[in-house]
Amino acid sequence: MFSGVKSLFSYVSVSSCLLLISPVSGLSRDTLSIDTAHKLNGAGRFVHHLGVELRPGFVLPTVPFYAGLNDQRKPIRNALSGHIKYAFRFPNGSLGDQIYPHTYQGIGVSFYSFGNHRELGAPNTMYLFQRSKITQLRPNVALDYEWNFGLSTGWEPHDFEHNTYNVAIGSKTNAYLNAGLYLRWRLTQNTDLATGFDFTHFSNGNTNFPNAGLNTIGLKIGFLYDFRKRYSVAGKRPKIPDSLIAQYPKHIHYDLVFFGSWRRKGVEVIGQPVPSPHQYPVLGLYFGPMYNLSYRFRAGVSIDAVYDGSANVYTKNYFSAALEEKFFKPSIDKQLAIGLSARAEYIMPIFTIGIGLGGNLLHRGGDLRGSHQTFALKIAATRNSFLHIGYNLKDFHEPNYLMLGLGYRFKNKAPSLFF
Repeated sequence: MFSGVKSLFSYVSVSSCLLLISPVSGLSRDTLSIDTAHKLNGAGRFVHHLGVELRPGFVLPTVPFYAGLNDQRKPIRNALSGHIKYAFRFPNGSLGDQIYPHTYQGIGVSFYSFGNHRELGAPNTMYLFQRSKITQLRPNVALDYEWNFGLSTGWEPHDFEHNTYNVAIGSKTNAYLNAGLYLRWRLTQNTDLATGFDFTHFSNGNTNFPNAGLNTIGLKIGFLYDFRKRYSVAGKRPKIPDSLIAQYPKHIHYDLVFFGSWRRKGVEVIGQPVPSPHQYPVLGLYFGPMYNLSYRFRAGVSIDAVYDGSANVYTKNYFSAALEEKFFKPSIDKQLAIGLSARAEYIMPIFTIGIGLGGNLLHRGGDLRGSHQTFALKIAATRNSFLHIGYNLKDFHEPNYLMLGLGYRFKNKAPSLFF
């Protein structure tokens, strides 16, 4: 049931938030001596940050419901949200501060309105986010990026009797994704103004029908406050020896990830896709060597195994009022597959963003043919363990399933960023 996905999503979100509130979790002290570390980073104190934002947006008319085919008989065009955010970055002078300067990660909450409370609701979100500087344009102006990922609740989903026109939102709880670019203007030594644009996507990850979701493009304006004074003179900033930064220990580690989720499936009936009334489990794992080239990048290959309970589901006879009784699951060997993937990952503090491209090699055909693409976010729990949140596409366009799970890293030689 979708409640299972909601519970797992909630577990991931709450666990991740606890990790962010306690950012030293799992960080070892093997890079520098404790005395040296305290001299460099001011007794290990993290730099804290608060932000407030207003984001007006435009709802993209991806389905007729947004274009005006709704109970109000007018387009749903406008979105407005307010955000409150807390973040931290590594202590001044630490290795993490030297490798990832101007990089913050944290948690945020927001409140949305789309001008149609009865059919869409008024969702609230809780999310993880990370922002970092791309380049310094002028002494007091920088170009930054930011991404958000979390949960949104408070939606009014599709209902055949009470919410007929809403063919876009199928769940009361949906995933929330956001990415944007903005200019950061220095106002005072501790305060910045942020102005820019972003893209937002809400959907349930194919765990329920309908799943057209909601997409917006918009603007953002906000104020950011750092609780520790910045260094006004570059020469006063404590630095780790350049040799320590340059001598990254290139190495191979091994990732083992277990994941699972639920999904819905459209099955072809008389040449037309019809949603199955059932939800199907997905279980999988992947294992592979990853070559660490630098603090920011690694690449490798993996062996992938998956059991997809929706694969090769079929119907008999013809469409009828009792269609729910005519969906059949094949034998288990037609729902199992083993394949290979090439993977690449961009490494940031706490979070790692990864992509994969592969295909199934051992399978019984049907839905298991073709290529698959994965997009994943890994959230550090300890030095070697992590939470895994991913999504799988088929043939670059067909939604497949969520990948929610846990992972462990063997033979990890990356230096601790805390000292």
